Amino acid sequence: MSLWQAIVLGILQGTTEFLPVSSSGHLVIVPYLLGWDDPGLMLDAVLHLGTAMAVVAYFWTDLWRLFRASIEALQRRAFADPDAQLVGFIVIGTLPAAVIGFLFDDLVEQLFGMPRIAAAFLLGTAAILLLSEYLTKHTRPLGTMVWWEAMLIGISQMLAIAPGLSRSGSTIATGMLLGYRREEAARFSFLLSVPIILGVGLYQIVKILRAGMDITSVSPLIVGFLTAALVGYLSIAGLLALVRRQSLWPFAAYCALLGTLVLTGVL
Repeated sequence: MSLWQAIVLGILQGTTEFLPVSSSGHLVIVPYLLGWDDPGLMLDAVLHLGTAMAVVAYFWTDLWRLFRASIEALQRRAFADPDAQLVGFIVIGTLPAAVIGFLFDDLVEQLFGMPRIAAAFLLGTAAILLLSEYLTKHTRPLGTMVWWEAMLIGISQMLAIAPGLSRSGSTIATGMLLGYRREEAARFSFLLSVPIILGVGLYQIVKILRAGMDITSVSPLIVGFLTAALVGYLSIAGLLALVRRQSLWPFAAYCALLGTLVLTGVL
């Protein structure tokens, strides 16, 4: 893996992890289209850690407030505080993907070697984005969430383990289908991403180290990490600004176009 390829994949991960177009799908399809070798699990893990760092950096104030609220709630054994409840919803929403990802890890890895499967799932991402825009009104604030809605959003995140199904797209769309405003659904999606993206990156690194896999060059890993972190930070800021005034249909159109081109063999 060259430094140039690490930069390209870092930009790809940082952009598509948070935009509703599927980072996993692009990390499968783009190397396939460019004729590159499989970049490997180590780079994939490092790129995930880079985007996790981007979320933590962007939402640092929110995350620190939520952490303090959860500690105080545990000490008082009272969870009436809205921030403490939000932490609970993030935990509930994280569980489905964490459990399924652990149990079906080998199957997920196999899917990452199938570009046409990723392309087909991109069509699914396009469909759910369009449905979320036109089936419901988006008026609810995040403070009205209840536990089963957090679980439902978590299930959508679980399904997005498959490459081509966008994690951010699925969770934002599910939130919008439940009636939440776009920016509120996006904010919850990003906060929900912290434990799962961080967990995926660390889990993959532990697996690689236990297997005794040789890491021939550290430089591409560092470059990929920094690129994914920087681009991811900018992507979060851009998407949050965009969803306040713009629908998600352009992302749906992009996913549908790319998926169709790959499936039909045009690309």
